[in-house]
Amino acid sequence: MAHIIVVGNEKGGAGKSTVSMHVATALARMGHKISALDLDLRQKTFGRYVENRRRFLQKSGLDLPGPAYHDLPEIDKSQLKPGENVYDHRLSAAVATLEPDSDFILIDCPGSHTRLSQVAHSLADTLITPLNDSFVDFDLLAHIDSDGVKILGPSVYSEMVWSARQLRAQAGLKPIDWVVLRNRLGAQRMVNKEKMEQALERLAKRIGFRVAPGFNERVIFRELFPRGLTLLDLKDIGVKQLNISNIAARQELRDLMKALNLPGVTVDF
Repeated sequence: MAHIIVVGNEKGGAGKSTVSMHVATALARMGHKISALDLDLRQKTFGRYVENRRRFLQKSGLDLPGPAYHDLPEIDKSQLKPGENVYDHRLSAAVATLEPDSDFILIDCPGSHTRLSQVAHSLADTLITPLNDSFVDFDLLAHIDSDGVKILGPSVYSEMVWSARQLRAQAGLKPIDWVVLRNRLGAQRMVNKEKMEQALERLAKRIGFRVAPGFNERVIFRELFPRGLTLLDLKDIGVKQLNISNIAARQELRDLMKALNLPGVTVDF
């Protein structure tokens, strides 16, 4: 059975699609069969990232590993029973179709609360939540006092994950391995950065997630998107010598993949 990775939070701009593409491509490069779904049916940033890759590779005559992207299947609404939700059926049909031939199914969620996103979270074996290193984004997980220290209680997204955990428990499924990524970090060691680190450590113990390193804020990620490339593809397209920033970013990806501790995965790049 495929291991399902869900990348989500309910706030845009945290780098979900960048994380999704790099994790999916890294797994594909390690020899795993990866199927990918984008649940942002309007923007489809992740889907466009994969399509950009397909077009660039075709134009360049290259054959590089990557995820197999799939659109959600259409469902005949007339076949639904009273009270059934069409989006539930679209996602469950996609997963059921992809599972037999996939080692991993990666699902990228929109930066807002939707029915599809809610259902996807209940399917997650591994949940990756990229989070900008800011208390504005921290508020997605928990409300915090004005001193930046005392946690007042969980916020909307944490409550949604809690509900997904309950649904999995009722279905007899294993618990979600929830990993929060400190993403788009600044290079400097600042007071806000230290406060965020301490607040996340306290919250992790309280509501049950692991904290893992994400990516620093780097121009390279914006440059890779139009060609659908990742850090692991640079040498294959003729970049003979990586600069210091690219080498550091590649190490960040290696650290991220190790931190995820996915089943059957040996990080070898």
